[in-house]
Amino acid sequence: MAVIDRPWRRPGAATYARARLRNALRPPIEVYRMPGTVRKDADLPVEMSDGVTLRLNLFRPADAHGPLPTLLSAHPYGKDGTPRARRNGWSLNPQFRVMNQSEPLRISDQTSWEAPDPVWWSEQGYAVVNLDTRGGGHSGGRGDLLSDQEAEDIAQVIAWIAAQPWSNGRVGMLGVSYLALSQYKVAALQPPGLEAICPWEGFTDAYSDFFTPGGVVENGFARIWLALTQRVARLNVDLAAGRRRHPLRDEWWERLTPDLSKITVPMLVCTSFSDANLHSVGSMRAFERSGSIEPHAYTHRGPKWATFYGEQARTAQKAFFDRHLREEDVPALPTVRLEVHDRRDAVSEVRDENEWPLARTQWRSLHLSADGTLAPVPGIPGEVRFPLRRRAAAFEYRFDTDTELTGPMTVRLRVATRGCADPRLFVGVEKWADGRPVGFEGSYGYGRDHVAQGRLRLALRDGVDTLHPVADGEEMDVEIGLSPSATLFRAGESLRLLIGGRYLHPRNPLFGHFPAHYVPSRGGTATIVCEGSELTVPVIRQG
Repeated sequence: MAVIDRPWRRPGAATYARARLRNALRPPIEVYRMPGTVRKDADLPVEMSDGVTLRLNLFRPADAHGPLPTLLSAHPYGKDGTPRARRNGWSLNPQFRVMNQSEPLRISDQTSWEAPDPVWWSEQGYAVVNLDTRGGGHSGGRGDLLSDQEAEDIAQVIAWIAAQPWSNGRVGMLGVSYLALSQYKVAALQPPGLEAICPWEGFTDAYSDFFTPGGVVENGFARIWLALTQRVARLNVDLAAGRRRHPLRDEWWERLTPDLSKITVPMLVCTSFSDANLHSVGSMRAFERSGSIEPHAYTHRGPKWATFYGEQARTAQKAFFDRHLREEDVPALPTVRLEVHDRRDAVSEVRDENEWPLARTQWRSLHLSADGTLAPVPGIPGEVRFPLRRRAAAFEYRFDTDTELTGPMTVRLRVATRGCADPRLFVGVEKWADGRPVGFEGSYGYGRDHVAQGRLRLALRDGVDTLHPVADGEEMDVEIGLSPSATLFRAGESLRLLIGGRYLHPRNPLFGHFPAHYVPSRGGTATIVCEGSELTVPVIRQG
């Protein structure tokens, strides 16, 4: 008999909620003061070709002798939004409290949101520039997020940096999230002086990766982010209004999208597996599709900021920039630094690979069976029906031997819906051990994430640029790509495939995946025809 699940109710919620509340009240973040060995020049002006003045903060070793390689970060959030000393500690960016911090991190009091710590990098012998983009912070004008104008501004700043007496003429870019997004279009311009980029978790398609993945509108974090950027920066274009006017992926969205093929400089891109709701898919796309002469992917499944500011990531970043900005005789990083997880806090292996997906992948089809199992051969024929809003269909495969699944997964379904004018399907892959689901690190600090996930608005089953309305009872063949992952399943553990009509995690801010939220199906039922429905998984041969 088929299994009808309620994935929104999973054990361990109370224990997780207590830990999350503790981290929100007292985030495990250590802040240290900038020492006298670092020099800061604040609000240096750089005039653009149209007369608008942008401003930046410059950090350098106080006793520097000779020109320095430079790291540049650029964003609209305000370069001076740094930790502030208070009587009872340090004031921190509110996002450190809203988004769970499961591991400690250490930053200086000059570190602005998601930017590299300028004190640490100055102590490594680098100049560090933190730029307010047009309309942001202390910079003049009005900006356009993700625009060609923004990229052209940054290219002019790079030329200014390269011409300064304290610069060796070689500039790299580094930063997380928007500070990663702002690198792609600049690098595609191929400006003189830009020698390497390190986009640390940054999507590459605003429509498909963030605002409307699979054609399903995200109105949780996206709504918060859009409101935040309107508040902190002076902008020409209202992206919130724009996305409402452009529900399908059209030329308006294309103008926001970088041409990855034009990126030729060496690139170290963080392709985190723990940010599937935002950056994971697009980051891996950047690695796979860029024209970089020396691309590297750094994978992990840890917390976003604890990893970025952590020792292992910094070691890789420094080796990369020492090689390309200092031109030191430093060995090239591995093409792919692969981190395979057993569970959220257990890394089973870290190793070097030469490509993605891995060349030795064995693509295995697991067929859906009417008895709720998955099998390498077609199982019991039949149908599985479930209410789109209240339940999810579940299919399970039990591993007889230790098995690594590394790469993207794909679900192909033969499905029909009734009583829902505009249905959506949400797919998740869980790992189960000892009769309980195993949680992984996810977007926004969520610690009970699935192995992989995906979603699809069925009216966009043939592409996100044209609507094909769904007829009541119409049987359709659909394909849903899932986020990349690297997970070890031990003998006796299970993979559970979940298919529902709304997002498969609760939204509760304490034990759910807050603030993620996707527009759900509005009722009705779905019927999955098991014949012709399958999950394709990437099995990795060992040795």
